[in-house]
Amino acid sequence: MPSDKEAFNQHISQQFNDELEEIRTHLLEMGGLVEKQINDAIVALVEGDAKLAQQVREKDDTINQMELDIDQDCLRILARRQPAASDLRLVVSISKIIVDLERIGDESSKIARRALDLVDEGQAPRGYVECRHIGHHVRRMVQESLDAFARMDTEQAFAVAREDKAVDQEYKTAMREMVTFMMEDPRSIGRVLNILWVLRSLERVGDHARNIAEHVIYLVKGTDVRHIGLKRMEAEVKKDVADE
Repeated sequence: MPSDKEAFNQHISQQFNDELEEIRTHLLEMGGLVEKQINDAIVALVEGDAKLAQQVREKDDTINQMELDIDQDCLRILARRQPAASDLRLVVSISKIIVDLERIGDESSKIARRALDLVDEGQAPRGYVECRHIGHHVRRMVQESLDAFARMDTEQAFAVAREDKAVDQEYKTAMREMVTFMMEDPRSIGRVLNILWVLRSLERVGDHARNIAEHVIYLVKGTDVRHIGLKRMEAEVKKDVADE
């Protein structure tokens, strides 16, 4: 039985192989830009850097165009090559992953917009430490989910999915702290609300990183692991793949 990676290297023509490799490469390029967007948005927020925040906002159009271009490439491959089995899963997975990457870009743009608002209104009295901590956590999840895709590593993908639970808990704790602070100091409500929206965007980035990880597991194992819970997902990751 060929390994998972070997199965994805056996195509009907070298040209087909090149086309598949090209969309994989373009996805990873898009992922690298999205990672930078998350990092830059967090830095812009914490450091009150309006110029950097504006750059994040402007680059969102580039990410949107990359999604459209890769999606068109996927559609062309489906129409012209009519791939089957693992090749079909690769194209379908890429078409889904780029949607999550585009939405991560959107969330980064939202964070940058809140950073600009806070530059205008004056920094919020609380929440920057929490934003920086959760921001670095979810950025690492995105990075590791893309690395799992590049390596077709289901164990790493499952680790990302498991991390989403920790992010959800950090988000809930931070939200409670921010709400308590606003109740104690009503004058801070306007500025702290911007922090609450940032925290919400970061939590959504974690969700999208988990989605990417789930697509990787589907790509390699051929099983849709969405909505099944971590225990069943782990069982699928450890299960051997049948010959195709």
